[in-house]
Amino acid sequence: MQPNPTLAQTFAPPVMEARRWLEGVTFPPERPLLNLSQAAPVAPPPAPLQAAMVEALADPSTHLYGPVLGLPALRERLAEQMRTIYGGAVTPRQIAITSGCNQAFCAAITALAGPGDVVILPTPWYFNHAMWLSMQGIEATPLPCDEHLLPDPEQAAHNITPRTRAIVLVTPNNPTGMEYPPALISAFRDLARARGIALIIDETYRDFLSHDAAPHDLFTDPEWDDTLIHLYSFSKAYRLTGHRVGAMAASPALLAQVEKFLDTVTICPTTLGQRAALWGLENLGDWLAGERAEILRRRAALIQSFGALEGWQLRSCGAYFAYVAHPSDSPSYQLAPRLVREASLLILPGTMFTPTSDPSGARHLRIAYANADLAGLSELTRRLRSFDR
Repeated sequence: MQPNPTLAQTFAPPVMEARRWLEGVTFPPERPLLNLSQAAPVAPPPAPLQAAMVEALADPSTHLYGPVLGLPALRERLAEQMRTIYGGAVTPRQIAITSGCNQAFCAAITALAGPGDVVILPTPWYFNHAMWLSMQGIEATPLPCDEHLLPDPEQAAHNITPRTRAIVLVTPNNPTGMEYPPALISAFRDLARARGIALIIDETYRDFLSHDAAPHDLFTDPEWDDTLIHLYSFSKAYRLTGHRVGAMAASPALLAQVEKFLDTVTICPTTLGQRAALWGLENLGDWLAGERAEILRRRAALIQSFGALEGWQLRSCGAYFAYVAHPSDSPSYQLAPRLVREASLLILPGTMFTPTSDPSGARHLRIAYANADLAGLSELTRRLRSFDR
């Protein structure tokens, strides 16, 4: 039996590969494993949300199929929140709820492109985006970021061909944590509109921005949905990763195509997860502000500690991630497994976020710092200093 060749040529899931580095490794009691590999909350939802979910389980309708594009109440409430955050007009007809933000990306790409088409991805890229394009026979055109880890619209313009269907931005970025300035985002929107392609913006980590201003003003454009496809995740905001609840904002015409994909793949997003997300939107604003404040404290602590760490360069730090240049002579794909064995640190190499032709991946590591408390971050830098010695 021969597998689908486009699936077979796609690289293996990086987080699963990294977990295999743990097999057969014994971690001494004085140096337990510090897992900084994955950007997902490890704590359960807050107790009031758990109670609301238990109550929802008692409702028979929770266990039935729901609307393919999501519960109307959740679509309405999310549209309302987006109007508050961004300004402009967003309606429930422009909202779809998906089984996680990864599925939102897959649905958007499927609605836009097919085998032989091209999508531009800034690098370092989010590996699941590259994986989905590979599986579909869609070419991912890398757009290397500059020394500040920002993509360049002028360079992107040179990469657009008649086969290009979309440009993808992730902000705050995974893997770098970089927050893209509003003017840069607007420049990409203008480029995409002028060239007749889509701009997909993944804002999974929007709730952990380092500032209080709107991330951008794209939704204030009355015609925003002729170009913009916006992706979001409830997983990080309310610790609902296992319940898989994401969202997409796009034109009703595009969502009609997305509905075909979602109906075929999952039929509908989980009702329990949607009700949890809705309850969170309505009740957890102050709690989420506290979560953001804690993430920002951890960010500040990491920036400070790396400033005193000789040889290591903190290239960017924001939301859940730090992207660091390491001082080792070994490439990152060799260094990362060594850090597991010799320092009890599970960190992903930059090579998991770049094409094989890009040498920058070998010089970098991604640290998912959001799951380490202040003591854990101090221990991280202590171990890196000791590892260097």
